[in-house]
Amino acid sequence: MPAQEDIDSVAGQLATLTRTVEEMANQLAALRGRADSQQEQADIQKERIDLAARELAEVSERLQAAASALRQSL
Repeated sequence: MPAQEDIDSVAGQLATLTRTVEEMANQLAALRGRADSQQEQADIQKERIDLAARELAEVSERLQAAASALRQSL
């Protein structure tokens, strides 16, 4: 009979371990989802920064051209 009790005990421990592993897997999946979302937000922010930098470069070129034209007209 003690062998059956040992088997039952090990089976119970394995069931508990299985539930714990499943919970950890769910937590990991949730973390992965949040990380993916944050990466997407970072990518969008980088695109916006790149666009703003290009627009600033264009404005700078126009200002330099206007300054040159003004100097030449004087």
